[in-house]
Amino acid sequence: MSDTETIRSEIKKLSAKAMQAKMDLHDLSEELPIGVDTVMEIAQRVRDSYAALDAKRAELKAMETSA
Repeated sequence: MSDTETIRSEIKKLSAKAMQAKMDLHDLSEELPIGVDTVMEIAQRVRDSYAALDAKRAELKAMETSA
């Protein structure tokens, strides 16, 4: 597996993780005020997931432009 294929695979996994975190936050919002104490925790997980995804996409882009 090449480096770009490895990164694409990692992006796919990170994307799934980010989407799950987003759905968890969405589900929580529908149940409010139940679970209000976990909003910040889940929101931080969403933010971290999308930040990791953006960083990996940038890494792939840099790798593709340098090749």
